[in-house]
Amino acid sequence: MANENHGSPAEEASLMSHSPGTSNQNQPSSPKPMRLVQDLPDELVQAGWEKCWSKRENRPYYFNRFTNQSLWEMPVLGQHDVISDPLGLNAAPMPLEGGMIDTSVESKQRKRRFSEEVPPSGNSMKKPKVDVPGNPAAQPVPSSPSIPGTSVLKAWCVSPEDKQQAALLRPTEVYWDLDIQTNAVIKQRAPSEVLSPHPEVELLRSQLILKLRQHYRELCQQREGIDPPRESFNRWMLERKVVDKGTDPLLPSDCEPVVSPSMFREIMNDIPIRLSRIKFREEAKRLLFKYAEAAKRLIESRSASPDSRKVVKWNVEDTFSWLRRDHSASKEDYMDRLEHLRKQCGPHVSAAAKDSVEGICSKIYYISLEYVKRIREKHLAILKENNISAEIEAPEVQDRLVYCYPVRLAIPSPPLPSVEMHMENNVACVRYKGEMVKVSRNYFSKLWLLYRYSCIDDSGFEKFLPRVWCLLRRYQMMFGVGLYEGTGLQGALPVHIFEALHKLFGVSFECFASPLNCYFKQYCSAFLDTDGYFGSRGPCLDFFPISGSFEANPPFCEELMDAMVSHFEKLLENSSEPLSFIVFIPEWRDPPTPALTRMEQSKFKRHQLILPAFDHEYRSGSQHVCKKEEMYYKAVHNTAVLFLQNSAGFAKWEPTPERLQELVAAYKHSGRTLSSSSSSSSSSSSSSSSSTADKERELGREQSSSRETNPN
Repeated sequence: MANENHGSPAEEASLMSHSPGTSNQNQPSSPKPMRLVQDLPDELVQAGWEKCWSKRENRPYYFNRFTNQSLWEMPVLGQHDVISDPLGLNAAPMPLEGGMIDTSVESKQRKRRFSEEVPPSGNSMKKPKVDVPGNPAAQPVPSSPSIPGTSVLKAWCVSPEDKQQAALLRPTEVYWDLDIQTNAVIKQRAPSEVLSPHPEVELLRSQLILKLRQHYRELCQQREGIDPPRESFNRWMLERKVVDKGTDPLLPSDCEPVVSPSMFREIMNDIPIRLSRIKFREEAKRLLFKYAEAAKRLIESRSASPDSRKVVKWNVEDTFSWLRRDHSASKEDYMDRLEHLRKQCGPHVSAAAKDSVEGICSKIYYISLEYVKRIREKHLAILKENNISAEIEAPEVQDRLVYCYPVRLAIPSPPLPSVEMHMENNVACVRYKGEMVKVSRNYFSKLWLLYRYSCIDDSGFEKFLPRVWCLLRRYQMMFGVGLYEGTGLQGALPVHIFEALHKLFGVSFECFASPLNCYFKQYCSAFLDTDGYFGSRGPCLDFFPISGSFEANPPFCEELMDAMVSHFEKLLENSSEPLSFIVFIPEWRDPPTPALTRMEQSKFKRHQLILPAFDHEYRSGSQHVCKKEEMYYKAVHNTAVLFLQNSAGFAKWEPTPERLQELVAAYKHSGRTLSSSSSSSSSSSSSSSSSTADKERELGREQSSSRETNPN
């Protein structure tokens, strides 16, 4: 059966054999300034058109050997002769689908750079270049000449003649650079056997995840009398996927051990009550009283040993007596007393609650296992309805080195249902069966570009909107629907830091990103099924580069960060080619994270930087929907920057004092300053700074909740 999803293995091999990422010597070769394989329609070839390579621009272009005319875009059949009719006065209008005639100015005048059509704005970021990139394997040319996006606009019931709607695909604020080519080299790999996304399946998955979150909340409240720790469910999914061998891309179903260390640790930290950060004396007094009361109630309701009951009751009564007796205590006195009470009662309270918390963790896992079975059955039923087999023969893969390319799926994609879309105040609203997901116009344009560069089974963009809905719904369910929920787990480095990393250390690849927050068009992400169409190389722990320069800013999950260190050290040990990883993780010292300790002691560590808290920024994890003034937020903790390199990587991208100084200087530039430069009034600027400060506090609570052991 032909592979419809991301291209068949035969087509993939044919494309890659002529890509800049392959060569006959089993080494990656550079693009050559000669004619490429002619995948043009026969009519264009007979008219004298050829596809060639531009060494200066490092991308393909089209040349007519009869007229010496050159174009960046694929020529259109029936286009006028530039010699006999240079102004195109006698040319017929270009027909569109459905017999419509495009009379817009854009159809008559095609500029070489899409960014020239974008009006200047206050943003100093780069404007996008949406011409075909210089990797034929990653971006085949459409099989039939058409105006880019015309079929997509028709799918939205929007006339291509409407310039305002056509401008939807032109971003006005750009936080990425998709023109940068990769230097990451891998061994050619077989297409993945993961099932392709389908809106009906994704809708069912999202409904079940919401139910699972509700089950988790109810278990915590009923069994322990607490709300679930903030972000603990999100970190549970991240930690489980490190060890999960199941079939579902999001929900765990085959994990060992069953009890999640991450979820267990976070629930135990909040027993008997969650300790919040204290600012005032009365808050400290109230927190001490609540902790003593909760500890006494818990030890009396559980099957604890007589010694444990005696210790807890005696310390609680002593605390109550002290509270009644001492009315002049300061905030520090109350906090010292709380710390003493926790040390005395904490071990006994934890021992009493241990079995119950383990029961919560195992219950959530087994519910997830049942949900995965239901999702899998639904998916296989859809494939069966369309006569698509989920069992395929593994194709032969040549043992050769290539530049990395987006992950491909071996099982063809079934026909996808229609998805609606409309615009609301520069926000694209994509709806399927009443369930709506949102993305800003700029990031919708980014998804369109990534899809154009990476997808090879949908040249007409008929499946674009259903796949966008699946992608947005997946990330919405992964990080939750609460205010600012998940944004700290999906934060990204500022644009000017990526520019410095690329300039100074040749970085061209992100190890932990998504189609929404990536800066380069080559990156690893959590989901290869939804993200592969938009350029993802798959999960980082399943990606095995031979050489290249990489940036790694993992989600702040301790188990995932520890697995990342093991993966990087194995890659550096096994490769003699230049290989470099620049890792950004929080500098957690109380207690220190295993990942940070291991990297600091690694033989591959070449240098380490510490960025002070509140002196550097991150880009919001909700950047695809947040307001412009909320795009950046201050880091609430120190960030450790570690350079892990093998000998060849150190020789090629050595972190010299000059390079490090320039990198640190890049952090002096605030993306927030750029994003707020267009503010028109002091009142609006003050309100935006207030909301940004609130957001920073929320993110700070998110990022520190899993490790918060001291309320001071």
